Amino acid sequence: MAHPMRIRLLDALRDGEMSVGQLQAVLDAEQSPVSQHLAALRSQNLVIARRDGTSIRYQIADPDIFTLLDIARDIYERQLARNQSMLNDSR
Repeated sequence: MAHPMRIRLLDALRDGEMSVGQLQAVLDAEQSPVSQHLAALRSQNLVIARRDGTSIRYQIADPDIFTLLDIARDIYERQLARNQSMLNDSR
């Protein structure tokens, strides 16, 4: 999950199962990097792939991943707010 696109992919799957094409559209990204990052997430058992005709659809393997993402976002936003406050105080 160290790459920002992987976090964005996981976050995009909050609304449910999506194909690579749908994920490309949501993330405004090329097919190759989306597929590569999905493969990495799949190898870590964070997403599940399901064949649907000629396409592959992805979904989150464990919905608790969203709790983890939400907590990480909250921590990041608090740190950002503290840093901005310190910057404003030093002016």
